[in-house]
Amino acid sequence: MAAMAVALRGLGGRFRWRTQAVAGGVRGAARGAAAGQRDYDLLVVGGGSGGLACAKEAAQLGRKVAVVDYVEPSPQGTRWGLGGTCVNVGCIPKKLMHQAALLGGLIQDAPNYGWEVAQPVPHDWRKMAEAVQNHVKSLNWGHRVQLQDRKVKYFNIKASFVDEHTVCGVAKGGKEILLSADHIIIATGGRPRYPTHIEGALEYGITSDDIFWLKESPGKTLVVGASYVALECAGFLTGIGLDTTIMMRSIPLRGFDQQMSSMVIEHMASHGTRFLRGCAPSRVRRLPDGQLQVTWEDSTTGKEDTGTFDTVLWAIAPCISACLPTTVGHAGKNQRRD
Repeated sequence: MAAMAVALRGLGGRFRWRTQAVAGGVRGAARGAAAGQRDYDLLVVGGGSGGLACAKEAAQLGRKVAVVDYVEPSPQGTRWGLGGTCVNVGCIPKKLMHQAALLGGLIQDAPNYGWEVAQPVPHDWRKMAEAVQNHVKSLNWGHRVQLQDRKVKYFNIKASFVDEHTVCGVAKGGKEILLSADHIIIATGGRPRYPTHIEGALEYGITSDDIFWLKESPGKTLVVGASYVALECAGFLTGIGLDTTIMMRSIPLRGFDQQMSSMVIEHMASHGTRFLRGCAPSRVRRLPDGQLQVTWEDSTTGKEDTGTFDTVLWAIAPCISACLPTTVGHAGKNQRRD
């Protein structure tokens, strides 16, 4: 933090902010920005934990700062507000849903401590989801207020680089916005990855981008993957009473201590989570009754098998965000990365 503060104190002079519809278009405006007529000392692309912390710290040190943030809807159409993965589709909703699962466990134990609680106690996904989503929305608003209080300008646009000091984007009304800064920080994070080589994966599956925003219970769920995201999601789904299966191709929690990983798997299995080990899905299709039929290959036997589920959640390795296409490469060549 101290090193960042020193670097921020060394940023160049401050310039008047402007939202431009510029004569000569984007390139002409970019040439003006390159000549020194820049809008901000610092422009942060990405409104997650890292981007917001950086923007607020820079503003506190007297810099003129803007944040550009845009959420590309998931393939299932899920979208959310300012705050990034942690606030919207990560730590916060995950912990709240884990709390719901823990409360369910306490209710099951309650009769042993003298509490007369009729068993089983049903869980209402809709009520839980509404409470979680309302809390997340309150945090979205809180982040916007914090930026406003620190005089950090917020733009809800998808940014593309024009040159090393300039980005452009299109606002909701279709108006093109051009922003320039002495320094631009990319803090776009990452998004879950779909295994597009698997038939039906994109059409019928969801990811952690969607699970926390479902209005209805996911029902019987297949979680594909053995990452910590996969195990966390499967854990709270099992905890609130849903039939949950984890399909893992190889080892759980790759990169983590495997003795501890084994203990996690054993604990989850003892609490009702099912595991399909050494299996990889090859096809997902929707049945006439609305359920999803998943076909997979068992690497141990070499045989193919199938199962039916209400929801298939992909929790495989994430990809780095592709939210920032660029029309100018690092060396000034015409390139585009999507």
